Amino acid sequence: MLEVLLYIQIGLCAFCLYRIIRGPTVADRMVGIDIFGILVVGICAIMAITTDRMFLLDIGIAWVILSFIGTLTLAKYLSGKKLNE
Repeated sequence: MLEVLLYIQIGLCAFCLYRIIRGPTVADRMVGIDIFGILVVGICAIMAITTDRMFLLDIGIAWVILSFIGTLTLAKYLSGKKLNE
């Protein structure tokens, strides 16, 4: 059952990559990157459960933190402010 969920999430990652590449606006690309990050964390969680290797959860947590910081940085850049304001 978990393998089916893994394949579904990998397929959804392909749709997110399409939105990142072909997004009509920068905001669409940013949303695509955020959703892609969420799907990668889900893939890490499923892989950790199926393989019983819990270090994959640490990778997922690090990915979430970096994705959050990247989203904040990109939002601030798109609003026209400098990064040190």
